[in-house]
Amino acid sequence: MRITVVGTGYVGLVTGVCLADSGNHVVCVDVDDAKIARLQRGESTIFEPGLQDLLSYNIRVGRLCFTTDLESAVRDAQVVFVAVGTPPRADGDADLTHVDQTALAVARAARHELILVIKSTVPVGTAERLAPLVRQQAAHPVHVVSNPEFLKEGSAVADFQRPGRVVIGAFDDRAAAVIKELYEPFVRNNNPILIVPPPAAEMIKYVANSYLAMRITFANQIAELCGACGVDFDDVRRGIGADNRIGIDFLYPGIGYGGSCFPKDVPALCHVGRRKNVQLTILEAVHKANERQPTLLLDAARSRFGDSLHGRTFAVWGVAFKPRTDDVREAPARRIIDELRTRGAAIRVHDPKALANLREAYGDQLVYCEEPYEALAGADALFVCTEWTDYRSPDFDRIRAALRQPVIFDGRNVYSMAQMRRHGFEYYSIGRPPLRGSTPA
Repeated sequence: MRITVVGTGYVGLVTGVCLADSGNHVVCVDVDDAKIARLQRGESTIFEPGLQDLLSYNIRVGRLCFTTDLESAVRDAQVVFVAVGTPPRADGDADLTHVDQTALAVARAARHELILVIKSTVPVGTAERLAPLVRQQAAHPVHVVSNPEFLKEGSAVADFQRPGRVVIGAFDDRAAAVIKELYEPFVRNNNPILIVPPPAAEMIKYVANSYLAMRITFANQIAELCGACGVDFDDVRRGIGADNRIGIDFLYPGIGYGGSCFPKDVPALCHVGRRKNVQLTILEAVHKANERQPTLLLDAARSRFGDSLHGRTFAVWGVAFKPRTDDVREAPARRIIDELRTRGAAIRVHDPKALANLREAYGDQLVYCEEPYEALAGADALFVCTEWTDYRSPDFDRIRAALRQPVIFDGRNVYSMAQMRRHGFEYYSIGRPPLRGSTPA
C-alpha cells in the first residue's frame, strides 16, 4: 500500500519503518527540518533496538522516504497515519491541537478517497468529533479510524512486528478491512485483531496504560510498607507473582514510572472521568503516589548526608526512564537530579544512550561521563536510577575505590542485599531494609 505517516517521534518513526519493511511504500512527514534532514541521511533520531538497521535498509531499497511537505506526501496515499504529540494540559486533559491541525490539513490535501488513522493517544470521543470536521474540509471521502499503539519503548520494533493484539476502531467496515489487511502480516502467530467502535479503541488504550501504571504503583506502595516492616519485597513479589491470577509482570518496585505515556495518560483518563462526573479515585491516587515515589530515595539521601548537600558530589547511573531507550521525558532520575542540585550537590552522570537528550535539558549544569566508572570519581555516593544491563555486574571493588564513601542508593533494586553485604557497601534500595555497611568479605 501507499502510506503516509505524519509525525516522526517514537510511534510515528517505528510505525513508518516497520510498515515499509513489510513491503509498503511509506512517506514520513514532520515539521522539524533538522530531524527530517537526519532521517533522509539514514540516521535514526531516536535510539530503539533494531530501528537503525531497518531504517537504513528500507531507504536503500526505495520503500521509505522523509519530507516536510505534507501536501505532497498525502497526494498519492491510500492510508495516512497521524502520530503527532498529545501533550498534557495543566488540568491533565490531552492537548489535541496537533492532532486536529494535522487531520484537517490531511483532509484538505486529499486528492482521492483515503483512510485517516489516528495513531496518537487521544481521549474517548476524538474520532467521533473529528469525522464530521474532516468531511467538511475534504473534497473526497476521508474515513477516520482509531488505531491505538501498544509499543513499549526499548522493544518498540519487536512489539510492532509481533503485536500481542491490534485494535482497530472504525465506523466503516471497508476502512476497517483495509487496516486489518495492513496488519495481517504481523499477526501470523494468531494474536487477535480486534475491530471495535472508535470510542472503545480509544478507551482500550487509556485503560491499558492506566492499569499497568496502577500495578507499578501498587508494587511501590507495598514495597514501602515492606521496608518499614523489615521485609524484603522481593520475597513478597515472588510469593504473590506465583499466583496465576496476579502474575509477576509490573510488580517491580522502583522510583516511579516515567516516559511519554503513563505520566500523561493516567491524568488524561482522570480528566475524562471528571468530565463525565465519574470519580476515578484509584487512578487519582496512582498519579499522586507516582509523583511522590522518587522522594523515597531522596529522603534516604537526606537522612544519610543532611539537608544541605553543598560540597557533595553524587554519581548517577542511568537517566533514561527505562532501559533500551534514550527517552528522558518524565524520567524519575531527573527529579532526583533536580532535588540534589537544589540542595547544592554537583552531579556526575552516565547513561549508555540518553546523555545527548539529557545535555539538551541541562546544558553545562551537569558533568556528563562517557564511561560508568568515570562518573564515580570523587563522588560521595552512587545513585542507580535506570536498570541498564551495563550496571548489573559491575566491578564492586572499583566502585569502592572510586567513591569517597561506599554508599549506593539503588532506585531499581539492581543489586542483591547479599552482594552489598559481601562487598561492604552502605546500601539503600526500594522496599528493603537499609544496609548500613560492613567490612568486605
